[in-house]
Amino acid sequence: MNLPPLPTAENLFDIRGRVFILTGGAGLLGARITPFLASCGAHIVVADLDKDKGRAVVDSITSSTRCLAVQTDITNSDSVKNLVENAQREFGRIDGLINNAAIDPKFDQNTQTDDYGHGAFENFPLDAWNQSLNVDLTGSFLCAQAVAPFFHAQNHGVIVNVSSIYGVVAPDQKLYERDTSSTRRFKPVTYSVTKGAILGFTRYLATYWGDKNIRVNALTPGGIFNDHDDEFTQRYNARVPLGRMANRDEMLGALLFLLSDASSYMTGANLVVDGGWTAW
Repeated sequence: MNLPPLPTAENLFDIRGRVFILTGGAGLLGARITPFLASCGAHIVVADLDKDKGRAVVDSITSSTRCLAVQTDITNSDSVKNLVENAQREFGRIDGLINNAAIDPKFDQNTQTDDYGHGAFENFPLDAWNQSLNVDLTGSFLCAQAVAPFFHAQNHGVIVNVSSIYGVVAPDQKLYERDTSSTRRFKPVTYSVTKGAILGFTRYLATYWGDKNIRVNALTPGGIFNDHDDEFTQRYNARVPLGRMANRDEMLGALLFLLSDASSYMTGANLVVDGGWTAW
């Protein structure tokens, strides 16, 4: 029996010359994703509402690949259309989309204000609910719609939707209590709802485009350390089998796998990188 030659790891994970659109490109993960993928030889279109931060991410790239920053409001269809047209005009192709942008209320030491009324469900503002739905869900919907014609024309494409462990299981609200505070804070309802919906959106697109050579998967990170205070960090670590939060670079290998041919027979899946949080 004659078997084809074994593929090499280098070939399986090779994304050199490919073009990826990254939303939320100046955020906690986005600012690390762009230089990493660029170091792998890919061209990145950094989409972010903050023009200056997006430009700064692109300016920091030291590899020989080309990257482009496009100020984008992903809740606005015209802005998303402009993003995709810029990518196509600059590079002549679009190989993938990373739906990374989201509203994620932070609990690190640098976050001193709470625009969501401390997150309590009973008085959670409707405006905040609608804003999260627009950014986390409508934004991913509009971006996927916008790249679809290009994927169809070239007969290939890949989408990675970034979810969260709180889209798989509910938040442990005890993590957000503070022994020294009289006001209790909560991870808000919108984050769990939108991140759970992202997983449904992923499965829908995967089956809808299954015969079009367009793969759609989700990447689900656990908690990523971002200068959280000792109290929160200790509580979080105690809930994780590996005993610690992730560092922001520990999502990069999983993302490369999903974007590359190494995952060529994978669609509609959710790759969980959470230190074992959801294994309990």
